[in-house]
Amino acid sequence: MKDKPKHIEWLVDTGDRIPTAEGKAVAVWEFRHQKDEEVFSQWARYFRNHYCLDDQIDELCSGTGYSRADYLRQIKLPDEKIAPGPSIRAGDFSEILVADYVEYILDYWVPRTRYIDKAIRNESTKGSDIIGFRFINDEGFSPHDMLAIFEVKAQFSGTKANPRLQEAVDGSVKDQIRKSETLNAMKQRFLDLKDLLAKRRIERFQSEEDNPYQEISGAAALFSFQQYDPEIIHETTTAIHPNNSNLVLLVIRGDSMMELVHELYKRVIDEAGS
Repeated sequence: MKDKPKHIEWLVDTGDRIPTAEGKAVAVWEFRHQKDEEVFSQWARYFRNHYCLDDQIDELCSGTGYSRADYLRQIKLPDEKIAPGPSIRAGDFSEILVADYVEYILDYWVPRTRYIDKAIRNESTKGSDIIGFRFINDEGFSPHDMLAIFEVKAQFSGTKANPRLQEAVDGSVKDQIRKSETLNAMKQRFLDLKDLLAKRRIERFQSEEDNPYQEISGAAALFSFQQYDPEIIHETTTAIHPNNSNLVLLVIRGDSMMELVHELYKRVIDEAGS
């Protein structure tokens, strides 16, 4: 069993299930964040290392004239105020939280290569949002090995709820095309790191025809309580999804989520050191 970061304890299954118009169940979870300084500090360090490894930050700062905090603020992280920075922050935060769900709740291996290679801080990273892998045994590859691909959307502001889960479902349809590109990007990253075991594990999923496996699709939508509307979630349709029979639908709601996002990014910067 993996050691779970402490903030995962705030992610709680409410037990509620919203039926879609077609009868599929949408699992409703809550992110019950608290004012816990120790957990926030650990979470900030964990979150920062998605973008920039702590043992590399000084080398990355070298030549820029920036302190660690200014490097993160000016070069690496989405902007707090200048559009589209705030929406990119919300999107990155949501993708990383759902990646945590896939890894620590569903028990998949989820490589965290997506943000560390981001070239433009105020743009979303291209490719599938989250890919996770599960291996049946350590002896060799099995046709029962599993690949999970999740598409994530978020709404943490506004006065009217939007159909973000439907948008996630529609985006998930495109993952059938983006999968090969995303797997290749992951494999290339591990090859650059000379992590040949991880490279081989990614490679195992690059040709389903030659090496069959099971595939799970996922669509997740995150909301602040203020933008959460179960009626709009109920209207979600999945009929056109090519993996409809293996499609997981997830909603995560929480209190004042945009304020939480900005507080986390502030700690990521402030606690990076000088």
